[in-house]
Amino acid sequence: MTNNNLKSEDILKKIFQLQTDYTSLLKLDRYPEKQDERISVLCTAIIHETIELQRLTSWKWWKKPSPLDLDLAKEELIDIWHFIVQASLELGLTPEDILSEYERKNQINRQREATGY
Repeated sequence: MTNNNLKSEDILKKIFQLQTDYTSLLKLDRYPEKQDERISVLCTAIIHETIELQRLTSWKWWKKPSPLDLDLAKEELIDIWHFIVQASLELGLTPEDILSEYERKNQINRQREATGY
């Protein structure tokens, strides 16, 4: 099945499967054994990849702006996705769980916005 033939509800499942398959290929001798430590190192990776993405932007108001390299920005964003998906797997979240939790939190955020939070 090519990516163009995937139904939208199957896309996240495919991403999770690709991550699971990829992780099975890795030498993980330095990957922490304890779940909380794995989550911690994944958070660190997400932070650093986010900084790499930010560095592509002209966030430094004191410097001459430069054009955003969209291809490189997309690559950095996908690096972040890799670690987010891995963290989701570490927490036992399924794509369905993510949708459910996203909907739940989205409703909370909407309520907060409506009440001037």
